[in-house]
Amino acid sequence: MPVLPGAEPFRHEGGEVGVLLCHGFTGSPQSLRPWADRMADRGLTVSLPLLPGHGTRWQDMAVTGWQDWYAEVDRELRALRDRCRQVFVFGLSMGGALSLRLAAKHGDAISGLVLVNPANKVHGLSAYALPVARHVVRTTKGLTSDIALAGSEEVGYDRVPLHAAHSVRTFFRLVDAELPQVTQPLLLLHSPQDHVVPPADSARILSRVSSTDVQEILLEQSYHVATLDHDAERVFDESCRFVERLAPGVGKKGSRSGG
Repeated sequence: MPVLPGAEPFRHEGGEVGVLLCHGFTGSPQSLRPWADRMADRGLTVSLPLLPGHGTRWQDMAVTGWQDWYAEVDRELRALRDRCRQVFVFGLSMGGALSLRLAAKHGDAISGLVLVNPANKVHGLSAYALPVARHVVRTTKGLTSDIALAGSEEVGYDRVPLHAAHSVRTFFRLVDAELPQVTQPLLLLHSPQDHVVPPADSARILSRVSSTDVQEILLEQSYHVATLDHDAERVFDESCRFVERLAPGVGKKGSRSGG
């Protein structure tokens, strides 16, 4: 199945410091590509994978679940670890939850986390209906393009398969239980006006992780997909400062592939 234009995975061979970027549920690498480009320009080795079932059509997502999405980022992290002396993990929305599980499982192999509007729970009464509703209704309305910046759009699905949504709910519960195992330095940026993931999710994450090096930043001008919104440059700049503080002398220029 052809990948949607702009949704292609991206890799950049840079220096000995790497970063893995994890996109969100029903989204694609397109939502994080400017972030990945900034990290590549700073000399980092970058991996921005396309999660299974994403970036093509919603029917492909309907036959995948959290185990498939997590396995993909876990493989990419291990590949980065093989060629980098330090690795950071960045995530948006569900990608934040994927990042947190990687941190819980891999410990010191990850030097730090940067999360943007990370998701921790499927909210609303519909969440409780998912176990039954997914057998009756195939899809519901999509979640993409919650962006304040006029003209900025996210490449993703306009429908959410309920089987996949149920899997996300299961995954969030699993990650929530593992949050005390997260000890790495953490930079968490979130939008007070987010129509997909409420600020309560960020508060929950910050209250449960065991990290002691923690910074929280509010993105006042952006909605959910802040990496494509008014505060994008702030996200990128703060990420660079975070990485450069923890990995002094970040690498050299390299070669790009993808997109």
